[in-house]
Amino acid sequence: MRPRVVLVDDIAALRAALPVLLPDLDFVGVYAEAEDLLAERPPADLVLLDLKLANTSQPSAAQGLEVVRLVVGAGYRVCLYSQEERRFVLAACVAAGASGLVAKSDPLEETARTIDRVLAGEVVLPSSLVGLAEVLVRRGNLRLLSPRQRQLLAGRARGRTYAEIGGELHLSESTLRGYWTDVCAVVADHLKTSSAADIERAMGLAPGDLLWPGAPGAST
Repeated sequence: MRPRVVLVDDIAALRAALPVLLPDLDFVGVYAEAEDLLAERPPADLVLLDLKLANTSQPSAAQGLEVVRLVVGAGYRVCLYSQEERRFVLAACVAAGASGLVAKSDPLEETARTIDRVLAGEVVLPSSLVGLAEVLVRRGNLRLLSPRQRQLLAGRARGRTYAEIGGELHLSESTLRGYWTDVCAVVADHLKTSSAADIERAMGLAPGDLLWPGAPGAST
């Protein structure tokens, strides 16, 4: 049985193309905005969710952190499908319950692998958050990693491959990938139990930078 997936994206061409390009997935719904998904509530194993959904034809569509909270709150597992790269936005979305990120620029094979991992229950940490995770460890905000996991995190934060890190640590790539799965889960759990202020302090942001209209505590 193919995994049941929902796509929420405001671009009509993507809504038509992605189910064809990913035939191993059963797209049980495609929507231009999350409000339509939440009105119908189809049973699904995963929601692929774009973050930028408001446009001239649907100017009031929920988007950003607000839409992540709405869809996660409805009981869906969420994988972001977006071009968003700003670390503070992605950190806030992981804190709100997103389990991974597929960049729209990713090769199709990488897209399929990431979706498979999220469907398997993994948290797939976006590469742009790897540096943030290292900052959290270095500043003492995140203490639950083993020495090996910290070494792996430091290497990945500097763009090193599993093969390069494994050669230094005398560990196989499969072992390191297992460590990385655990690292991502720990970081995600930490973010989900942190307040916006905690994340802002860790990232050196000004108070309120993680909030925008629609987010709890944001000014309008």
